[in-house]
Amino acid sequence: MKSDRALWSRRRFLRQSSGAVAGLGLARVAAAGAPEKIVDSHVHFYDTTRPGGVPWPSRDNAVLYSPHLPASFRALTQNLGVTGVVVIEAEALPADNDWVLNLAKTEPLILAYIARLTPGQPEFAANFERYTKSPIFRGLRLREDDLAQGLGQRKFDRDLQQIAERQLTIDVVGGAGMLANVQKIAEKAPGSPIVIDHLPFAEWDFKPAEMRAALRPVAEHPNVCAKISYVLRRVNGRLLTDLSDYQRTLDTLWSVFGNDRVIYGSNWPVSDVTGPYDAVLKVVRDYVSTRAPASAEKYFWKNSQKAYGWRFRQS
Repeated sequence: MKSDRALWSRRRFLRQSSGAVAGLGLARVAAAGAPEKIVDSHVHFYDTTRPGGVPWPSRDNAVLYSPHLPASFRALTQNLGVTGVVVIEAEALPADNDWVLNLAKTEPLILAYIARLTPGQPEFAANFERYTKSPIFRGLRLREDDLAQGLGQRKFDRDLQQIAERQLTIDVVGGAGMLANVQKIAEKAPGSPIVIDHLPFAEWDFKPAEMRAALRPVAEHPNVCAKISYVLRRVNGRLLTDLSDYQRTLDTLWSVFGNDRVIYGSNWPVSDVTGPYDAVLKVVRDYVSTRAPASAEKYFWKNSQKAYGWRFRQS
């Protein structure tokens, strides 16, 4: 029997793809067009008090440098309907990856984990093999410079092939400059979902036509998905919270990728630098409430489940 990852075969994917805020209570945010489930597909958990500390965030970051753990996330979102998370690792040190995998063993909130390893490095094979023994491990996150320096190198491409053979997910983080290389890995690993983190990129702010032109070529690859996890903006220090401020940008992302390849993520706790979690959720919830009813379920959890191959866990 084929695994769930086979849903991302090119043929199946082509078939599928054809066709708060200051002054707002949490209850009001949760009530607006709420889907049955919400899975936040981009959070970071870490403990700054861990022996040896953490390489990120830096000690001088007043917003981020403190423990950010499942208990605090659960308390923050308990009235918002968030039922699970995909944890994305920000650092490539084995100790950081191991810490999250150990945390996930007893934390049902964590549905999937995207680790950080650099293909082509001597330690890649042993660590990758070890991580695959965890059912929570669902893939790797690669940075823009990883792709720029590694693609075309024999060892890098060999390790990339290992990810593809297991049909694991590849998250990519960077800016518009990496999109040509995203196309290359989409071709090298057609059976693996490729998830572009933190769309829409800041360099496209208020430039939907430029964004559309840049994303169209990469979106032609049916295994490439858009994680819409960087929506909130401030202008002259003021947090923009009205849907009208974001309508054209979100319309563009949906028109390029369609209902089946857009994924919700908050980027918590980094999102706190811009605005509170309920504001992040309110804007995108307001947007999907204007679309067909199926859009909310796809964006808030079903597309994430396809992309990462997770299953809900018993509490």
